[in-house]
Amino acid sequence: MQPFTYARPETVEAAIALLAEHRGDAELLAGGTDLIIELRNRWKTPKVVIDLKRIDELAPAIVEKDGFLSISASTVMADIVADERVQRLFPALVEAADVVGSIQIRNRATLAGNICNGSPAADTAPPLLVYEAEVVIAGTEGRRRMRVDDFIVGRGEVALGDAELVTAIELPIPAEPIGSAFTRMTRRRGTDLASITLCCGVDSAGMTRLAYGSVGPRALLILDDSGVLADPAATHEEKAPYLDRMFVDASPSPTSMRAGPEYRVAMLPVLGARALQTAIERLAHAT
Repeated sequence: MQPFTYARPETVEAAIALLAEHRGDAELLAGGTDLIIELRNRWKTPKVVIDLKRIDELAPAIVEKDGFLSISASTVMADIVADERVQRLFPALVEAADVVGSIQIRNRATLAGNICNGSPAADTAPPLLVYEAEVVIAGTEGRRRMRVDDFIVGRGEVALGDAELVTAIELPIPAEPIGSAFTRMTRRRGTDLASITLCCGVDSAGMTRLAYGSVGPRALLILDDSGVLADPAATHEEKAPYLDRMFVDASPSPTSMRAGPEYRVAMLPVLGARALQTAIERLAHAT
């Protein structure tokens, strides 16, 4: 591990000032489950590491405000899994957060960090895309917000400037019930990076929102408003062509050790059909 300066600012503004001072040479520490490994392996060699845990504004919290459920930047996966409001309103996010790493990791890893890493295999990305979540960003130019779908750019890349940090991730509280489900495929049970991550959401208007990751440079969100996929009376044969169209942009890496590209492509509609059926059943129980 390369030596670095360690800073513990007490305000968001102080953290931003440090980022501006060390543009490109600073790393933020929230949970640290990925950063510690990157520092140890010298994949990242910052001059300063900025610990965010003393900043009151970013302290772990899940609150309802202005029609959103706001999850602060320091909120860990275990807190998300245990929160009754997330369980009730966004069950697929609970399912995704509950399989991030091990129990020990889930007590340290943050939702914001999982998205800011820009990993194509981030488990929480598909549910956040389906739920139309937004990222709240603070920087030298003030505060701004953007959809997670716009925030995720590509492999290891997000729309965050050198002097910006995420303060919260906010999910709009749905006015009408949504049925949703998360699933994934791994090489083995237990702690493992996913070969496929997938989330499906359906509503009573017939809209199907399907997001999937680990099969390209970023997680993708695809919409279907035909009503066929969301129709509980439609047969598997009737739905299959519509479901296949959802995955035409999948481009899994041919060099991944977790699964071959042909296998991933073949498994996408299988996992999609399972998540879709679960989402339809959950919507029926919610209405």
